[in-house]
Amino acid sequence: MSTTGTPVNEVDHEFYRREVDSFLPDRVFDAHTHLWCSDCVTWTVPGAADDVGLDEYNRLMQDLHGSRPTRAMFIPFTTSTELESRQKANQWVGDQVALDTDNRGIFFIHPEDDPEWVRQEVRRLGLHGLKCYHTMSNVDPTWEADIQAFLPEPLIKVADEEGWVITLHMVKSRAVAEPANIECIKHYCQTYPNMRLILAHSARGFQPSHNLEGLPHLTGLDNLYFDTSVNCEPIAHQAIIRLIGHDKLMYGTDMPVSHFRGRSLSAADSFIWLSEESPVWGEKHMKIDPVIVGLEHIRSLKWACWSEGLSDGQVEDIFYNNAARLLGA
Repeated sequence: MSTTGTPVNEVDHEFYRREVDSFLPDRVFDAHTHLWCSDCVTWTVPGAADDVGLDEYNRLMQDLHGSRPTRAMFIPFTTSTELESRQKANQWVGDQVALDTDNRGIFFIHPEDDPEWVRQEVRRLGLHGLKCYHTMSNVDPTWEADIQAFLPEPLIKVADEEGWVITLHMVKSRAVAEPANIECIKHYCQTYPNMRLILAHSARGFQPSHNLEGLPHLTGLDNLYFDTSVNCEPIAHQAIIRLIGHDKLMYGTDMPVSHFRGRSLSAADSFIWLSEESPVWGEKHMKIDPVIVGLEHIRSLKWACWSEGLSDGQVEDIFYNNAARLLGA
């Protein structure tokens, strides 16, 4: 992630007024966002404090949601595999959730964590589930790790016993179209029905054709959900709405990514990320001023909801009600 960039400015504000303000419902539940301590991560957000807790989160969300009240499920993060850093990241989120119990939080795990220790820590911190990440696996490269390499079954079992949610950013080159990912997701959801699995980034469908190919194999799983976080491709969201149902889709900002400039872009059988530094903003006869990813992401959801003919109530479900119901908030 970038440690440089341009803070939110009038270009972003104008885009918000033109593209976002009239679309967003009156309240928002952010089902995928991060809080962090500066000594646990390697990034900074332009114009933001080094340590981002509840107050700073609420301030930054005004860039995306205006004055709308926003609740959230906070996700710890650390770029280190060391236990001390993970403990600090988890404690930070637990402390911030305790400041406003209308919010929720989950626990960042390592695949070698003892399940009973995880159970005790999640309870101690007042959290509601687990966050796994491929960089914790011992696979090289981690981008090609099986789900089981960073989300092992014993931790799924604990989540099932406790009724927790799990946020999963799957990897492998074809994401939800990968047979190994499909098989694992089905096994986990069918074997552990009291665990609720959330596939991040609209099933990591940054290449929407993967969603169109893979999602038909995942229908009928009552405990399978999706968050939209920073996926800027409308058809990725549409595929979930049409194939699975709008009631399983939840909005997420994925801050800090929401506050970097650029967007995800499907290409070939994969995708690329355009950043503020990418040499594409002066193409042909015009200069483009890129806006922050979070605004591009909301516009992609606007287009998806319009294309699928969703009612105002269904849009409100995606932006608030689905997450509030799932998390008991």
